[in-house]
Amino acid sequence: MAADKEKNETSPAAEEEQKAEAPQPEAEAEKEGKKEEKKEEKKAKKEKKEEPKEPDYKAELSGANDRYLRLLAEYDNYRKRSQKEKDNLYGDIKAETVTKFLPVYDNLVRALAQATEDEAFRKGVEMIMTQFCGTLEKLGVTKIESLGKTFDPKLHNAVMHVDDEEKGENEIVEVFQDGFMIGEKVIRFAMVKVAN
Repeated sequence: MAADKEKNETSPAAEEEQKAEAPQPEAEAEKEGKKEEKKEEKKAKKEKKEEPKEPDYKAELSGANDRYLRLLAEYDNYRKRSQKEKDNLYGDIKAETVTKFLPVYDNLVRALAQATEDEAFRKGVEMIMTQFCGTLEKLGVTKIESLGKTFDPKLHNAVMHVDDEEKGENEIVEVFQDGFMIGEKVIRFAMVKVAN
């Protein structure tokens, strides 16, 4: 009987252990409730995803319009860049071609500078020179005016220097070879003699 008493009378620590080991109905019910709520939330999310959404036409139209405007701007930039490249290429080719003909101009200038008794010959050379200068003008080529002007390294190439008190500072006193420009681009610098 003493053993039975000992079995019936358990220590308070043992009782606590038994309570901890024994399932508690309230805690389990809470856990089950939370699990159920999570399952329902997941189910609701899946249903939302599965529901067909109505397309947002305004947003799609706005996006398409934005893409169209960007594409239009890119094309406009491309067109302007291409046109500028063509113009530059045309200008470069024209300048190079005119440069090849400038020795002909120089020889005509030398021919006109020579004294001759044959007036018909001189008249013919003058006519050729007039025609050549007219053609250069039609191509947009202009002669750089140099004699009596102030030396400008952007337009002139000084090959000689002379001291002359009658002339001004950096004044061009002689032109050895004419210079030419197409628009703002110098295709040949004028070869000059500069005073002071």
